[in-house]
Amino acid sequence: MPSLARACAGALLATLLAAHAAAAAELVYVREAGCPYCKMWDERIGPIYGKTAEGKAAPLRSIDKRSPELAAIKLSRPIRYTPTFVLVTNDVETGRIEGYPGEDFFFPRLARLLEESQADIQPNPATAFSGDVGIGSPQRMH
Repeated sequence: MPSLARACAGALLATLLAAHAAAAAELVYVREAGCPYCKMWDERIGPIYGKTAEGKAAPLRSIDKRSPELAAIKLSRPIRYTPTFVLVTNDVETGRIEGYPGEDFFFPRLARLLEESQADIQPNPATAFSGDVGIGSPQRMH
């Protein structure tokens, strides 16, 4: 990634991080025992998630699909599939990713959810996320 584009992406992400920190955003990972896609996410993304920009903007909270703890979150609709990743702010859903399509799709989708959840932030169209690679995906952690 050219250094100017990296700097612009970094500036946008810094804005997102600050806004999310103030709003107490988190990513709720709804899982269940025996879920093969949950296992895949745990192996491929779990170890690096907290080190990514997205992980810093929305720390992970893992909840079993059948846990009563899930009832404390105001969901836009019931959880039907695992894994489901629910972006929440103050325990109110602001977006979700159903399923795990692989890391090449997970990070861009999450970056888009983070951007969309910030109604007061208008990214510069010249530097806005293009959908190719997530801001904090392993390819951009250098």
